[in-house]
Amino acid sequence: MVAHLSSPRRAAHRRDRHGRGLRGRLVPASAPAARTRTQAFDDMVLDAVDQAEHRLKRPLNDIEFAVEEVPPQLPAFDADVIEDGDVPLARLLQGRDTGRGRIAPRIVIYRWPLEARAGDRGELAHIVAEVILEQVAKLLGLDPEEV
Repeated sequence: MVAHLSSPRRAAHRRDRHGRGLRGRLVPASAPAARTRTQAFDDMVLDAVDQAEHRLKRPLNDIEFAVEEVPPQLPAFDADVIEDGDVPLARLLQGRDTGRGRIAPRIVIYRWPLEARAGDRGELAHIVAEVILEQVAKLLGLDPEEV
C-alpha cells in the first residue's frame, strides 16, 4: 500500500480586488446594537439616578456616581458597602473636607456583580435603581424603606 503524502493545503486567500468587500461599521453608531455593554450599563446608572432624583424630589448634583467593573479585593468591607453574601454591589464614599477644598460624596457601582445577579436587562435596571436609591438614602440619612 502506497501512501500519498502531499503538502498541507494553504488556506485560500481571496483578495478584494474590486472593492466589493465590507467597509466600515456593520451597524450605524446611532443604532442600539452599536452600544457596548459598558455604555449600556452607564446609561442604566444615569437613568437610575434620574429616577432617584424624581422620587426624592431633589437634585443629586452634589453627589458623584462612578461605575467600576469589579470591587477591590479587601478582606472585609465597611458598613458603607452594599453586599450580597460576600460580594460587594456598591460602595458609598462620604464627602470630606481637605486642606485644599471639599471632596464630594461618591457612590461607586460595581457592574459585574450586578450583571451576574440579573436574569435580563429589565431585572438589571431594577437592581441598579434599588442599589442607587439605597445608597443615596444612606448618604442623606433617610431610611431606604421610606424612600
